Amino acid sequence: MQATDPIHSQNPLEGDGAVGRLIERIGQFGTGDNPIAGHLVRAMQAILADATRSMESRRDALSTQLMEAFRLHAHRGSFGLLYELNGGPLLAQVMRRLRRYSSRLDSLDVLQEVFVNVYRYPHRFNAAREDAFRVWSATIVRNTVLKQLRGRGLAGQLEVPFEDLSDQPETQAASPLRGAIDSESQLECAQVYITYLQLYLEFYAMLSERERMALRLVEVDRLSYREAADQVGIKLENLKMVIFRARRKIHRAMRRVFDGLPHGCRPARDPKETGDVHPRMESSPVPQEGAQ
Repeated sequence: MQATDPIHSQNPLEGDGAVGRLIERIGQFGTGDNPIAGHLVRAMQAILADATRSMESRRDALSTQLMEAFRLHAHRGSFGLLYELNGGPLLAQVMRRLRRYSSRLDSLDVLQEVFVNVYRYPHRFNAAREDAFRVWSATIVRNTVLKQLRGRGLAGQLEVPFEDLSDQPETQAASPLRGAIDSESQLECAQVYITYLQLYLEFYAMLSERERMALRLVEVDRLSYREAADQVGIKLENLKMVIFRARRKIHRAMRRVFDGLPHGCRPARDPKETGDVHPRMESSPVPQEGAQ
């Protein structure tokens, strides 16, 4: 394929006796070690023998059948003839698109990449229409050019022409309705957050002084547990238990409020007030979930 020059090589459909030679050449595709199906050979020969067809119509229909033969049989001769028939027209498409983007990429390199993609993805081809290959290959040309530009960091600096835009709706595009819904959702989330924050502060104020101090040092001042334990004046293990129980009391109290129940948040007993020699970490009993 690389030895064929799509600019200067003659189209297999042009010249005296070209159609006859092509019919004979395609007949050989049905023989050998990897023959293609007989009905495909006959369909291609019938397309070429139809004198009512124009050269463009013959090329479109024949290219579709050749691509179908390559999809089904991975026949190299079919792919080679496909390149000979479409190398020139596809090169012209590549050059037009590169000029549109003011790109200096090598058009022949891009063309080779186009046929590499044709070779790699035959399973995506659908031969339902007679001009299926022309339409499919045009899409490959567009995508290949854009990929080459993106790979060189050029696509973001260029405006994509209208005809290059996809005809499929952009699922991530923000519609006016989507914007209104997002704005309402942000406002609602902000209000819910304020409600949660107010409840948290209310129940935080109900904790004992030591519980509040421990939470503030760890969650607000961002001290390590060891540093906070030194400031509170208790052991590291005791500080962790104080923080755990304080968080649990706030969480349970808030959940009970949202369940329509009394909060039941009580501060832990202060060892200094009870006269205990050793600090006690136990909090007052918290009502069980669902208790009235």
